[in-house]
Amino acid sequence: MLESIARHILGLTGWAALAIVFTLPMLESSAFVGVVVPGELGVLLGGVLAYEHRVSLPAVLAAAVSGAIVGDSVGYWVGRRYGRRLLESRLGRVVKREHRERAERYLAERGGKAVFLGRFTAALRALIPGMAGMAGMPYGTFVVYNVAGGAVWASAMVMVGYLGGASWRRAERWASGIGLAILALVVIGLALKMAGRLTRRHAGRLRAVGDRLAATAPAAFVRRRFPAQVAWLRRRLDATTPDGLPLSAALAAAALLAWTFAGLTEDVIVHGGVTRIDPRAHAIVVAHRTGWLTFIMGNVTWLGSSYLLVQVLVVATVALARGPRRRAVGWLWVAYGGAVALYTLAKPLVHRPRPSAAELIGHATGLAFPSGHATASIATWGMLAIVLATGRPRGARVGLFTAAVVIVLLVGASRIYLGAHWPTDVLGGYALGGTWLSLLIACRLRRRGRHQPTVGDQAGLTATGTVTGARSPRGETPQAPPRSK
Repeated sequence: MLESIARHILGLTGWAALAIVFTLPMLESSAFVGVVVPGELGVLLGGVLAYEHRVSLPAVLAAAVSGAIVGDSVGYWVGRRYGRRLLESRLGRVVKREHRERAERYLAERGGKAVFLGRFTAALRALIPGMAGMAGMPYGTFVVYNVAGGAVWASAMVMVGYLGGASWRRAERWASGIGLAILALVVIGLALKMAGRLTRRHAGRLRAVGDRLAATAPAAFVRRRFPAQVAWLRRRLDATTPDGLPLSAALAAAALLAWTFAGLTEDVIVHGGVTRIDPRAHAIVVAHRTGWLTFIMGNVTWLGSSYLLVQVLVVATVALARGPRRRAVGWLWVAYGGAVALYTLAKPLVHRPRPSAAELIGHATGLAFPSGHATASIATWGMLAIVLATGRPRGARVGLFTAAVVIVLLVGASRIYLGAHWPTDVLGGYALGGTWLSLLIACRLRRRGRHQPTVGDQAGLTATGTVTGARSPRGETPQAPPRSK
């Protein structure tokens, strides 16, 4: 059946093709029709039609995005208008009342994220809009996440079909795999969040369980036999101090990224491993270049150049010099300078040439691995987001980190698109710059931990402001104030 539908869609041109690209995603997410209507297939094939020049790529993007947004809005209003009636039917009796009420409360409070993330899996695309309407989510909240999710999903699916070209079956498998990966990340994130919430809610009970386990004979033997190691491990896993679990996580991230960079470097040197995809990926990118995208990438790539990064750092230095974050200015320059030094040292050691100059857009000289733009951008923009996010509300922090991630990804994509680097050059730059950034984060956490009293110290604060058990600058334990007679 899908083969027959695909053949009919691929035979269309002009307005008929655009109508299908608009209608299928609209029907998919409106009134649960997505259970039988393959909206994702229509959007992917719209990208294939754009690849075959039957319709223009901007028109396909506009049709797919608008169809996704309109369909979700229709599903929302159907759920809001007729949802209660459906729940009172035989279909609604399958769901327990308490489970339904809990889901409605969750969607009413935190449903915006569900609307955005649900767009990337077929089953959730058909259900989430109607459930959001049933739960009484404000339409203003719904439409913001609906527009964001519809725009990102539809654009990504169209581009997958466009880059996949005639091999639309392979592109369909890519899209399904991406959707499943995103769903897995969402489930893992929700599980971790729930675990953290349960840990905070039942901290006393969990502490009691931990004390009972610590009192067992094997645990007591380990503490007696390895007291220093046990104490060190407890400090590393303490989530209440910056130099505890956060520091351990930063060091683990640095180790993982360094291992990734070492593996990529080995593959580049021996011309094997993941580097085998470089020529094929480069050929696909060159074959699908367009004028408007070349214009965008040619400007985006400057966000990772030293010329612009230095100017950004100068502006940030002047802006932060007189504020509470003035001490963080040095971290910005260390992040940028260290990244430049690292890729400058790494390039001659690997000595990898760039792609063919005949396929290069713009100007690029020197060696290829790792990408200097990718290395400097992840370290500089990442540290700038960290510095600016300190002490700000959660929404502002999320916005700053999201902006930094988008900039870094666009810079890497621009280097590949313009033919200045192979894909593994960019990945190597990300790994190298991410390693340096993680180490700097660990240093910042270590410094904060030294200036922040531990939980035990805070519990020992006396009325005079002295910390019980704390050391004086000379290493002596301060004495308690004498009692009055």
